[in-house]
Amino acid sequence: MSQDTVNTQPDATAQDDQEDALLAARRARMQSASEAIIELAENEPYSALKCIHKLSVAGGATEKTYSAIHTRIVTDQDAAGAYHLTLIAQSALDLPIDIRQLVDIVIAEGDNHQRLSLLKNLPVPPVAEIQQAITYTGDKEAARILEDYLKDNPEGLGSAYMNGKEEQIVPLSNPNVQ
Repeated sequence: MSQDTVNTQPDATAQDDQEDALLAARRARMQSASEAIIELAENEPYSALKCIHKLSVAGGATEKTYSAIHTRIVTDQDAAGAYHLTLIAQSALDLPIDIRQLVDIVIAEGDNHQRLSLLKNLPVPPVAEIQQAITYTGDKEAARILEDYLKDNPEGLGSAYMNGKEEQIVPLSNPNVQ
């Protein structure tokens, strides 16, 4: 066997070392991003949406980061931040956050568009509480949308019902606002 043939085979140790280095670099970037997000959440009121955006750009974060964002949302009673962190939590159920507390903030502090969006985005939304909050506002259009939704889905099964339907995730931006 010639020396050239032996050297053309990839060195497994070198490849493992390279993968380890890439993983270490990714961890370092995530740790750095997490520290910056935590700093923002702890020191800037109403910064939850900024934090969630940075979290998305970073591609993940530490558990402490999610906790810091959760604390910021609860402190500010930030319905938009609560809604978006709730959506993130739907795909990562092991996050150290109280999803029900976030949902309660959306219901209590959010607008009817946010409340109606919860119906389709939570597996089993708190329909009675959403219905009560919408009724309290006197918004006839939101009440009609809720009524239509419940006609099609009397059990109020949210995203569990929406599977296979045309839409599942409902954005918070109002398509009627220019």
